[in-house]
Amino acid sequence: MPLFEVAIIEVPTPKQAEDGAGERLVLAPKPVLAADAQSAGIVAVMEWGQMDVDRNRMKVLVRPFA
Repeated sequence: MPLFEVAIIEVPTPKQAEDGAGERLVLAPKPVLAADAQSAGIVAVMEWGQMDVDRNRMKVLVRPFA
């Protein structure tokens, strides 16, 4: 299985963005073995599921490890 790096960030609400808030790193890049990029993102969210994040505002960033 290929190796991926996955990070999760939380995007601020429009109100928070007006007040100067930026994106917040929820999960620093972690290595994940998965069949494809989509599976790697799902594995990361499920494995590190106890995160303090609004899931409606989170972005899961996946890149192949090279």
